[in-house]
Amino acid sequence: MYLVQVLLPLYDNDKYPFTQIEFDRVRNELTDAFGGITAYFRSPALGAWKADSKVSHDEIVVFEVMCAELDRVWWGKYRQELEQRFRQIEIVVRATQVERL
Repeated sequence: MYLVQVLLPLYDNDKYPFTQIEFDRVRNELTDAFGGITAYFRSPALGAWKADSKVSHDEIVVFEVMCAELDRVWWGKYRQELEQRFRQIEIVVRATQVERL
């Protein structure tokens, strides 16, 4: 079993906020594909990374799904689609192998 997390920014690079409709679309797509989703919106996480000696920050929301198999090709294509839709150089999609208790 895998836990897949998709980290999406609340704002584009010009600090223009994405609409709830855009996040609802992701929620619906992942629910349709995997039968359920957990989304963390109430307390956006703060992401930080260093590039060229400059630290950048993002407020992000996290979408999580659980799946029995990890289809890397599907997730790679979906990540690329999200990068275009959310106007990002890179969207983090990460997977962790988990055990259901």
